[in-house]
Amino acid sequence: MSSNSPQVIVLIGPTASGKTELAIEIAKHFKTCIHNIDSRQIYKSMDIGTAKPSKHQQRKIKHFLIDLKEPINPINVKQFQEIAQKSIKKEIKQNNLPFLVGGSGLYMNSITKGFFMPDVPPQNHLRKQLDDLGQKECWELLKNCDPKSTKKINPADNIRTIRALEVFYVTGKPLSIQAIQNPPNWRILELGLDRDDLKERILQRTKNMFLSGIIEETRHLINKYGFDLPILKTIGYGEAKEVLNNKLTINQAIELTTSKTIQFAKRQKTWFRNKNNPIWLNNKNLLKDAIIKIESFLG
Repeated sequence: MSSNSPQVIVLIGPTASGKTELAIEIAKHFKTCIHNIDSRQIYKSMDIGTAKPSKHQQRKIKHFLIDLKEPINPINVKQFQEIAQKSIKKEIKQNNLPFLVGGSGLYMNSITKGFFMPDVPPQNHLRKQLDDLGQKECWELLKNCDPKSTKKINPADNIRTIRALEVFYVTGKPLSIQAIQNPPNWRILELGLDRDDLKERILQRTKNMFLSGIIEETRHLINKYGFDLPILKTIGYGEAKEVLNNKLTINQAIELTTSKTIQFAKRQKTWFRNKNNPIWLNNKNLLKDAIIKIESFLG
């Protein structure tokens, strides 16, 4: 790759590892903006449950790719990839340093590695049928029609399982043979953020979410879009729904959300190790280490 290729900085890490706070400090130092690569922060009215950068944080540093759509209008990976690449290319054209931050490995790699995903629009009727079948049955269907995808999708991941089945039923071809790679002509420095105390951080963040109003936010989403809004299956929102349904107490919801988030963070870390292999930052002085590594990369 040419030394004249555009330079792009990436910060990845599991949920609750502190990416937002560190990214803001890095962006301030290098006088740049942040592209949020997150599969849930792209939706409006989902602020608390997605740990979206606050309005105060967004005033400090401009954040792109936030609040793109209403939750009733889902964006698939292919659509997000196109929106994000357009935004990043605009920054490059203006001679700015693109800074990509997120924990959604698939969304990040669709941009940095150029994964091309089939552009199949949501099939709401089919999704409802698959949803009614339940995740266990859908997983068995996927194993039969696209076994390669089951090696990349977690058995508990209802959203990606249904998406893979949706692609198969619409196109007649497995998702696994339709994804190709066409990486952009960028020089990329990929930094990784991990924490020894991640479980404690997840517990604290979950408590803060429930104290800060995720139940009220969930009630608002239900009132506006309906109780069966698919994206309310997201960790945290699903448990908040159960509180509203009087099926869980707040303490039970916090415990369950924490447990699910810890499992999700484990899957994220596995993904980053296997698919990304970033340069991990030194936890003793994250900002200093990040600045040194970025300055060395930029030359």
